[in-house]
Amino acid sequence: VMVWLRRTTHYLFIVVVAVNSTLLTINAGDYIFYTDWMWTSFVVFSVSQSTMLAVGAIYYMLFTGVPGTATYYATIMTIYTWVAKGAWFALGYPYDFIVVPVWIPSAMLLDLTYWATRRNKHAAIIIGGSLVGLSFPLFNMVNLLLVRDPLEVAFKYPRPTLPAYMTPIEPQVGKFYNSPVALGSGAGAVLTVPIAALGAKLNTWTYRWMAA
Repeated sequence: VMVWLRRTTHYLFIVVVAVNSTLLTINAGDYIFYTDWMWTSFVVFSVSQSTMLAVGAIYYMLFTGVPGTATYYATIMTIYTWVAKGAWFALGYPYDFIVVPVWIPSAMLLDLTYWATRRNKHAAIIIGGSLVGLSFPLFNMVNLLLVRDPLEVAFKYPRPTLPAYMTPIEPQVGKFYNSPVALGSGAGAVLTVPIAALGAKLNTWTYRWMAA
């Protein structure tokens, strides 16, 4: 009974992590595409989302030992964010007001790395983590290009929870750098690897807890 309880609790924990990841997504990406600071926000968003995806996805994947579970984890995050998008739409906001991040392709690369290296944990951390950090900004910029004039949408329908520090002031596009995808990918590739290692280490602690 205790083994069943621990395993059930663990799988519920995975779902809770995915839900909280979604909530963090909505906060980190709130005005990501809608402010004059959008390029700066895009880089911060890319790093936070790629690291968050990596820590949860690799934790889940290594726990099950089955390639494909990282993609399943990303799918849970995507579904919950689409629910949030639908909630805002139901409140009268335009369909393009919330842009759902593209996690699934990056998670698929993590799964592919784990499968191609015959379930090698270290390869998943180093190679898979790097691929997640590199690819996430690319997929999301493509997604951004398909959105209907988000900057205009934001000023037409201001969100009531806009934090003061994100209030648009002067245009900052291209002031410090001209390639948010390159900067986001570079920073993400470096930072996602140690965060993926943390996700793998969490498995060790989980196993010890289950065996206690």
